[in-house]
Amino acid sequence: MTLRVLHTADWQMGRQYGRFAPEDAGVLAEARFSTVERVAALAAEKGADAVLVAGDVFDAQTVSDRTIRRVFNALEGFPGPWIMIPGNHDAALAESVWTRARRLGAVPDRVHVLLEPAVREFPDLGFAVLAAPLTQRHTHEDLTAWFDGAETARGLLRIGLAHGGVQGILAEDIDSSNPIGTDRAASARLDYLALGDWHGMKQVDARTWYSGTPEYERFKDNGAGQVLWVDFTEPGQPPVVMPQAVSQYRWLAWQEDLSVASDLDPLLRRLEHLAPEVVLSLTISGRIDLAGNLRLQQALSVAHGQCRSLQCDASALRLMPTNEDVAALRADGYLGDVIADLRELQGSGDAASAETAREALVLMAELLRERMDGGDSA
Repeated sequence: MTLRVLHTADWQMGRQYGRFAPEDAGVLAEARFSTVERVAALAAEKGADAVLVAGDVFDAQTVSDRTIRRVFNALEGFPGPWIMIPGNHDAALAESVWTRARRLGAVPDRVHVLLEPAVREFPDLGFAVLAAPLTQRHTHEDLTAWFDGAETARGLLRIGLAHGGVQGILAEDIDSSNPIGTDRAASARLDYLALGDWHGMKQVDARTWYSGTPEYERFKDNGAGQVLWVDFTEPGQPPVVMPQAVSQYRWLAWQEDLSVASDLDPLLRRLEHLAPEVVLSLTISGRIDLAGNLRLQQALSVAHGQCRSLQCDASALRLMPTNEDVAALRADGYLGDVIADLRELQGSGDAASAETAREALVLMAELLRERMDGGDSA
């Protein structure tokens, strides 16, 4: 027998992007719906037998009714079974986003929302799902422990579906609640364990994978923005797992240190080639002269219109006017003394004063240039 499933998780539908400007925040939130539609179309195109969604379909219990309806409408492109469990963001509480969805009549018959720990068999497709939904946001018990003793019909593939952190393999800063045993796939005789909770793609062992979120929402290089194709041949044989990129936007984080003047040119070239689908967090430190800062600001202005979003933190970048800068601005006498004082203040060691001095230097340089361009003498 052969079976192909698509494994995805952590959609976080209804997520808000408060750190972004409103024009970007709305677009990034909307992209999550477009990506789910793309996942559905991909599942149909590539011949998936079923789609597994390993928790956190919704970002919160309080998402709007419209968001609930739009999520299930986005599944229309794939007519086969969707098998979902709640995660920590949308846990199956007595009153939850899932009970609201049922009352709204928004859940299609082909969408199987497993709100209780149980075995759900799909004999026509040749597999059984052992589901470990979260019924509260956090637990310190391994909700997959019962998999070990669960019985399934002979000849069916055993697929686990869970949401939490595999013990001992994730980064130390990952929440330790909702633990999952490291060897659960082996101890429960699973052919595959589909996991959600960690937003990047990660292989735990040959039969245990995190798919990650299909649409980026963090500035981390952790394999996000993908879904997993899982192909089975027969029970007992490890599946073939193949990642596929589906994200509409790519989130990038650049850390740039400008130690010497020549460091600026490579940064400007990178900014020049930003693609429209990029969401960029740029942190710049080091030092730059006035002429270089003018070039940088011009490049950033162009880049803002070129990519989806650009957030730049230059608070650690010291503006160091050269003698040539000062001469070009005709800032002699009192103005020259002010510039010298501001340069010294930047190196005072007080972060707030240094930032104020840097901003004052930029403002003074702009004012002086405007006066020069208007024909006045500084």
